[in-house]
Amino acid sequence: MLVNLNQILKKAQKERYAVGLFNTTDTDMLEAVIAAAEEMRSPVIIGTAEVLLPYGDLKLIAPSILSRAKAAHVPIAVHYDHGLTFERCLEALQLGFSSIMYDASAKPYAQNVAETCEIVKIAHAFGATVEGEIGHVGEAADTDGQNESLYTTPQQARTYIESTGIDACAVAVGTAHGTYKISPKLDFERISEIRAVTQTPLVLHGGSGLTDEDFKTCIAKGISKINIFTDLCTAGRAAMQSGISDHLDYLSIRNKKVEAIKNTVLKKIELFGSCGRA
Repeated sequence: MLVNLNQILKKAQKERYAVGLFNTTDTDMLEAVIAAAEEMRSPVIIGTAEVLLPYGDLKLIAPSILSRAKAAHVPIAVHYDHGLTFERCLEALQLGFSSIMYDASAKPYAQNVAETCEIVKIAHAFGATVEGEIGHVGEAADTDGQNESLYTTPQQARTYIESTGIDACAVAVGTAHGTYKISPKLDFERISEIRAVTQTPLVLHGGSGLTDEDFKTCIAKGISKINIFTDLCTAGRAAMQSGISDHLDYLSIRNKKVEAIKNTVLKKIELFGSCGRA
């Protein structure tokens, strides 16, 4: 069934587990995530990000995601991740996305607040939820998430949430997007401190590549949503390489890729504690 973030993250926050956001660029990845969610009886968040649109056109992939989410036997939020422009965010809402993230975290604070406020007004009119970001989660290739000047402070998070009316808040605590060159050093206590002064569900970006213990600690400290994409791509790529090495035909390689991505999602769902929560 199609839901928004509030319908799954508030419960996750209360019961101290996390729901995974699994970005998808095609129906192969979509099939894998839905199959894993239904097998594990877990809520999930499925979507795509603005930077991924060159690899999966929004108008092409959106109908498939929405149709499958509505038909699913578990709660699924369809989320537009890292929206960078009003135009694309509005397009996602008009297509039927139940949630969006507006990412103005790289902009001056006042501009971030002002633009996010406008998006919140528009999205809430559609019945959709909004995730914002304060602090800034960078790229692993550039910073490995270690630039502490960009980390979220508790006061920043509280003021930002109160000023914008967002439904979920992405925080910077040491993670980064993409493949890590060195092991990230997460500031777990910062998560606890932010959680202590806010009631809004907290989001961890740059989840691919963290250890199981990292995830467990982040959730215990107060994270309710975790974004995963790179790990799915890594699993799919390895499966395709294996299929080619085994001289399989195209469709067999495709099925091998879907199964590998599904297995990755299964492991994440179990690790995040959302199994059986649907």
